[in-house]
Amino acid sequence: MKRLLAIIFLAIIVIGAWFLFFKKNSPSVKSEESHKVAVTKHSEEFNKSIDNVIDAYINLKNTFVDWDSTAAKQMAAQFIASTDSLKLDEIQKNDSSIYAIVSQNVSDLKANAEPILKENDIAEMRQDFSMISENLYPLLKTVGYEGPKLYWQNCPMAFGDDKPANWLSKTSKIENPYLGRKHPEYKSAMVSCGENMDSLYLK
Repeated sequence: MKRLLAIIFLAIIVIGAWFLFFKKNSPSVKSEESHKVAVTKHSEEFNKSIDNVIDAYINLKNTFVDWDSTAAKQMAAQFIASTDSLKLDEIQKNDSSIYAIVSQNVSDLKANAEPILKENDIAEMRQDFSMISENLYPLLKTVGYEGPKLYWQNCPMAFGDDKPANWLSKTSKIENPYLGRKHPEYKSAMVSCGENMDSLYLK
């Protein structure tokens, strides 16, 4: 009986030692996931040209937050110049069908930005900015945006109680370019009106 107990005890020790060794030396799923490195598919030059477009867009957006139509014209010109500098040849080499879609998006961006250069009514400018946003967002999704996190934000009453509009932001904080800080009716009370709807970043 004592011999049987000794054998059982020894077996328990061996199994326990094996289990501890195996657990210690086995890679955990959590550990592997925490060390994953995001792999980019675009060149640094291409991503830089996309970043320049986004920076110009954000500067344009901020002029509307500040209700500055003069600055909006200047930033619209910079935005158009940034779209002209996009490195689309890289997209063309990799996928001609995606290149066609992106080229159309870029053409639409310019077509909606150019009227801002001539307009004086900030309400009309904001309508054009809304269309710029609606073309930039799908462009970034189509090319596979790889830059810092961007937020797709929405105002449910941008052009009236039942007329929403969207825009992109580098931060989750809402700074509404459609109502702004100097709205004739709301003043600065509605500058934070809106919500985050989606985000873009290299996962």
